[in-house]
Amino acid sequence: MLQEALREIDRGSAEIIDNERIEKLLKAYFEEGKTYTVKAGFDPTAPDLHLGHTVLLQKLATFQKYGARVQFLIGNFTATIGDPTGKSATRKVLSQEDIEKNIVSYTTQAFKILDESKTEIVYNKDWLEPLGAAGMLELASTLTVARMLERDDFSKRFTSNTPIAVSEFMYPLLQGYDSVHLKSDVEIGGTDQKFNLLMGRQLQKTYDVKKQQAVLMMPILEGLDGVQKMSKSLNNYIGVTDEPNDMFGKVLSISDDLMWRFYELLSTKSLEEIATIKSGVEDGSLHPKKVKENLAIEITARFHNDELAQNAKEEFEKVHAKSQIPTEIEEFSCDGEIWIAQALVDCNIEPSTSQARRDIKQGAVKINQEKISDIQLQLSTGEYILQVGKRKFAKLKVN
Repeated sequence: MLQEALREIDRGSAEIIDNERIEKLLKAYFEEGKTYTVKAGFDPTAPDLHLGHTVLLQKLATFQKYGARVQFLIGNFTATIGDPTGKSATRKVLSQEDIEKNIVSYTTQAFKILDESKTEIVYNKDWLEPLGAAGMLELASTLTVARMLERDDFSKRFTSNTPIAVSEFMYPLLQGYDSVHLKSDVEIGGTDQKFNLLMGRQLQKTYDVKKQQAVLMMPILEGLDGVQKMSKSLNNYIGVTDEPNDMFGKVLSISDDLMWRFYELLSTKSLEEIATIKSGVEDGSLHPKKVKENLAIEITARFHNDELAQNAKEEFEKVHAKSQIPTEIEEFSCDGEIWIAQALVDCNIEPSTSQARRDIKQGAVKINQEKISDIQLQLSTGEYILQVGKRKFAKLKVN
């Protein structure tokens, strides 16, 4: 059981620092029933999570399976600074109102994966705000500027004369102090967080916490393109709050190679089960499309439910395999003749008329299931089924 737990915890990880400590914690759990704490911090800087964020949540859920209590840390203090990791400029400071809204959204989405009974939601404002000026100065004195400039992003900005706010230097110290206050046994984060994660180990020693947390780093999940990291700004993401049909279709759109990455980092299937599935694909007894379909059902059911996931599968087959129109399409109307590009924007299936024109030129736009190529087309009185790509539909009535 211990070795199985270690394999599942190591699964998909990019780097583990102090694996011996993790093994001791697990051994104490299996032999003596002792629980331990695993911390992960989330700054509520946006209202919604995407599957890239859930890689950490999946790993937290694995730890919970093997005796951990999760410290789900909401950075409602550090969010007011903004994590400078990987940033080429100082981040915009969030308002308290935005932070509060995002907190509600984050926790609701997180508990679709985490066991709420084994999770403690903690807010770093509760201990960082009372530190006061004296406490902050004491914390700042634990690290030199030279050490801080060892961080790659800070070093690049310093070399290029790009401004670095002093408050940004405080961010890794504050994240590290979270581990001091919480006395965390393990902290997990992305590979881009290594400097900040190690700060927790260093400060636990500095503040004589009598322990140093182990650190587990997870890789950054690639987006739908299979190349760049999953990101809303790159529009290559699958959102946790995506509609079931969209979520199912997006998972099916990933490449066969990326599918195995999703299985490793996002699926709840064991490593042995995944190995069996992979062997089936390799020997031809399983078709990759069916394997990917099962993954899409699993992920869609996790964030919605089994019934909606099955409905999404049936709808996908109806629309794509049989070239039919979806059962439910949002309806719009307008008075008088309308330019096709404007119609696509008004029906919320294109973000702009310029994007609409590009998609028309590329043959991605259909009217009543027929491709169009005229970017100047005017729609006169009548009813039209507008379609962009394979998943975006709208019904337009021109009065």
